[in-house]
Amino acid sequence: MTTNGASTRRAELLGIAAELFAARGFRATTVRDIADAAGILSGSLYHHFDSKESMVDEILSTFQTQLFAEYDAVLASDDDARTKLERLVRISFDAIDRNRPAVAIFQNDAAVLAEDDRFDYLRAHNERFRTMWTELIDEGTRSGALRDDLDPVLTYRFIRDTVWVAVAWYRPGGQFSASEVADQYLSILLDGLGAR
Repeated sequence: MTTNGASTRRAELLGIAAELFAARGFRATTVRDIADAAGILSGSLYHHFDSKESMVDEILSTFQTQLFAEYDAVLASDDDARTKLERLVRISFDAIDRNRPAVAIFQNDAAVLAEDDRFDYLRAHNERFRTMWTELIDEGTRSGALRDDLDPVLTYRFIRDTVWVAVAWYRPGGQFSASEVADQYLSILLDGLGAR
């Protein structure tokens, strides 16, 4: 098998594993489950990965590296805090659309995985995520781009929970696109529920 072929097969196996971890949970999914879904023997999986922990590690670290690169580009822009917030929400929904299994794994299994020192970066990323959002909200309240009566931590928690829990029901290719869902969420978030 060529290096390119091996790389393609590795990506296919990661995709299969990601779907299974997302659907069944990390602990409940075995190497045999992944191999069966891939149509190979369990031993053959070890030619590509040394454990299911290595698989989920690659899935989550790749996803989070890409996500933070997109977030960082927004934060480095000259946009005001409200525009940055809107862009971050849109990026988040796009991430759910493009990487639904990785988001579901993180939502469902981050606490379990964090018990393993290998996944210390998940705790670090959580803290970075919290800091990023609360500082942006604080910047917005101070600059007048957002209401000045918002508590940055409570507002961050509301946005985090509202956006990322959507992975439980949102399906790519479903009734609404990620952009349409983001439009509705941002309308509710920034304009409220009351009649105009």
